[in-house]
Amino acid sequence: MLDEAVAKKQAVEDDANALSLNLSLANRLVNGLADENIRWTNNVKTFEHEKLTMIGDALVSAAFVSYIGPFNSIFRKDLWETQWLGDIIAKELPYTNGVDPLSVLSTEAAQAVWKTQGLPADRVSLENAAIVNSCSRYPLMIDPQLQGIKWIKGKEGSEMMSISLSQDKWQKRVEHALCNGLCLMIEGISEHIDPLLDPLLSRLFVKKGKNFSVKMGAEDVEMMASFKLYLQTKLINPHYKPETAAQCTIINFIVTESGLEDQLLAMVVRVEKPDLEQTKEELVNKQNQFLVTLDQLESDLLKNLSDADPNTILTNISLIESLEVTKATSTEIQRQQLEAKQTEITINNLREIYRRVAAEGATLYFLLIQLCVVDHMYQYSLESFQTFFFKAIENTELNDDEDKRVLDLRGSIRMTIYRWVQRGLFVRHKQIFLTLLTFRLMQLNIIEGTEYDA
Repeated sequence: MLDEAVAKKQAVEDDANALSLNLSLANRLVNGLADENIRWTNNVKTFEHEKLTMIGDALVSAAFVSYIGPFNSIFRKDLWETQWLGDIIAKELPYTNGVDPLSVLSTEAAQAVWKTQGLPADRVSLENAAIVNSCSRYPLMIDPQLQGIKWIKGKEGSEMMSISLSQDKWQKRVEHALCNGLCLMIEGISEHIDPLLDPLLSRLFVKKGKNFSVKMGAEDVEMMASFKLYLQTKLINPHYKPETAAQCTIINFIVTESGLEDQLLAMVVRVEKPDLEQTKEELVNKQNQFLVTLDQLESDLLKNLSDADPNTILTNISLIESLEVTKATSTEIQRQQLEAKQTEITINNLREIYRRVAAEGATLYFLLIQLCVVDHMYQYSLESFQTFFFKAIENTELNDDEDKRVLDLRGSIRMTIYRWVQRGLFVRHKQIFLTLLTFRLMQLNIIEGTEYDA
């Protein structure tokens, strides 16, 4: 009888300990999910609303991917914001008020990844990246400044194969990429693409068993599903046939004036204040990584919760510990984000001193590329321009007075670029260039409210 009573007592104590442990784990689970409750509740409301507005949002975004790529930022904004949304409103289709195709096609975490891969941070570049990642046709990039190809190389890594249609036996390399499922970049194409590529660009694939094949010349070439194709041209204003526009998604990667201004600002600050620019770059990379990490943590948490058995969730100690680690990491990242934003504001204020120098350089470059309208032979690469831009900075005398230093830099850049361009101009075009230069500088005066030396 004593043994039975002791066993019964032990069983009751074990049950009490088990219930106490379950209660502790339940508290840990509830506390771990408490912070997510507000966000998930808001997400549910948002998703309920988006189920109705998805029609208009998807329509605008699909049109954005299909048609808007070849145009500049001003035309893009007018097209989707005024004409397309106006048409949707007139037809009374449901849509999200203030919808932005970029936010529909990508997330902040995805944009952060693109930036770390080498994509410029301006709005047009982000739109272009969203189109490249969303289009079903092969992307054809108008990329004279090579910014798009730089991002693609950062995105695809060393596995990407680059060829030119002027190379010998380029067809064999295309076939090799198709058979092995590689990423292929065809660089420097002209306005007339070799007809041999038509079946590939038109995606005339034939299914044979589990595999696909495509006709390349007289042969059928097997193609792996992992095959990717990018096309790039250095032409500033190419005129492609309607067939090419139907086969490919044409995307305008030509640098914008605001985007170039930000790039030149980074270059100037890197020379003038190297420690400041290094801190800025580290800060941007850290913030981008924060967004990616937070997104990954959320995905992992949702996956662990969906995979967990509801009947045994309180005994799933690894899940609860994982949740606590996720919560602690997320809280720490949010704290560091706030600190990073404050530091970024301080750094940006210090960098803005040299904004006028960058604006000067961007204005001059966009003036130079307009000279091709005067004569087609006047072609200036961004790389060459940046070389002379750096030379002008190096040749400027040092000055402790920052305002005087900025004025000296602007004058040096203006004269260096002017002399470089003047040497290559025909005599009859020099006066045209001087007039254009004067007009653009007058425009800059009006914007800044400052005076230029004659």
